[in-house]
Amino acid sequence: MNYDFDAAKAYFTQKAAATTGPHELLGQIDRKEDIVIVDVRFPSDFRTAHIPGAINLPKGKWHEPKGLAKDKPNVLYCYNQTCHLAAEAALQLLALGYPVVEMEGGFATWEANGYTIEAAAPRAA
Repeated sequence: MNYDFDAAKAYFTQKAAATTGPHELLGQIDRKEDIVIVDVRFPSDFRTAHIPGAINLPKGKWHEPKGLAKDKPNVLYCYNQTCHLAAEAALQLLALGYPVVEMEGGFATWEANGYTIEAAAPRAA
């Protein structure tokens, strides 16, 4: 077997630095860690349900992000494991100087694990 330990180490080092999972994020929330949780899905989906404490920053708003922090991690998530919105947002936000981490699996994985979700208050008519 010709296993490239150096390549594997580099890959997992980068992955650990740039991603987190739903279970780890839940722990950060429970420990009240100083993070910003950022939902990059469409506003209508955010209003239906989102991770507690998340702010909504959909595509089209990434160039002028409101509510993010440059001095703490901004944890991004989108729809599911195959959605690339969080990765696209990460690239744009990194270019603006925001430290970002992507939550792998997106909202679908969060919800599938049975973790608490919240809905935005309905708009008054």
